[in-house]
Amino acid sequence: MENNRTENTNRKKIAVLFGGCSTEYQVSLQSAHAVISNIDTDCYELFMIGIAAANGQWYLYRGNIDDIPEDRWLSEQNCTPVWVSTDKTVHGICFRDSGSIHTIPLDAAFPILHGKNGEDGTVQGLLELAGIPVIGCGLLSSAVGMDKELAHRIVSAAGIPTAATVTVTRPYSAEEVMRCARRLGYPLFIKPVRAGSSFGITRVCEERDLLPAVENAFAHDSEVVMEEEIRGFEVGCAVLGNETLTIGEVDEIELSEGFFNYEEKYTLKTSSIHVPARIPYAKADEIRHAAAVIYRALKCRDFARIDMFLTPEGKIYFNEVNTIPGFTAHSRYPGMMKAAGIDFPELIRRLIEMGVGR
Repeated sequence: MENNRTENTNRKKIAVLFGGCSTEYQVSLQSAHAVISNIDTDCYELFMIGIAAANGQWYLYRGNIDDIPEDRWLSEQNCTPVWVSTDKTVHGICFRDSGSIHTIPLDAAFPILHGKNGEDGTVQGLLELAGIPVIGCGLLSSAVGMDKELAHRIVSAAGIPTAATVTVTRPYSAEEVMRCARRLGYPLFIKPVRAGSSFGITRVCEERDLLPAVENAFAHDSEVVMEEEIRGFEVGCAVLGNETLTIGEVDEIELSEGFFNYEEKYTLKTSSIHVPARIPYAKADEIRHAAAVIYRALKCRDFARIDMFLTPEGKIYFNEVNTIPGFTAHSRYPGMMKAAGIDFPELIRRLIEMGVGR
């Protein structure tokens, strides 16, 4: 499917960013393909911008969108190097052609980038500096949302319970780490402070596995958090909007074993997602209220997915916020919105309109 269209000056110019220098590069390709496939090109002029994993170079991609999820998009034939103009009067991207510099003004940019160097505020800050409206969370909420420790502090201050945690930085004392783990209790989780899609996370049941798990997490970030395990199951809320919020159906993760790691999130081999969650309506309403409080406290914008735990006693705990949740076929955010009556094309339309209206 080619995206070559006769230019219509009435269409808003929208850039979709995909790829990136992140361990979640492949996830971004899958999500971006789904988003691009559901953009109404009768209303919007689409510019696909791929970010190479190897060196971070940005390219304007004009090839077949079905080559994106297969990671066949990066070719000299279909890619033109581009960069963001920091001249706010341009509010767009630049490229060279026949020795001259050309510009493409943009009405909004939609980053479909997961993990570091994309979901953590770096790209959002660059786009905001260039005067390009960003679809989704801005610099502040993106950076805070990626930092598990800071997000937990803010959400706790807003009155939502969070798991007990201890942050570890290098150099660290193995004895002190083990003492902290005993205080938190086993099993517990070892997580990179800033990483997504459950990369670098280990559920530790015995002390002998603690230090290897800490080192594994350090391979993904310079800070590591030790977190008590909350007994219960994970529930989530898809939140859409700004002044007025639309909250999708609450979903529930059913696990047969372990935790909802990277493989389970994108293959569902041994786990199931129930939408709506198999809980009483009153409890679902309480979870939606908590999601709205968290969304506001973290200053989220346009959309985010709020993940929580529900204990057997009915207590709600904050887990994490995903400021650019997955948009793949298995992804929870579009699934929760669909269950609430908002299909994928309509969801993408609403997101774009919030961005271009900024």
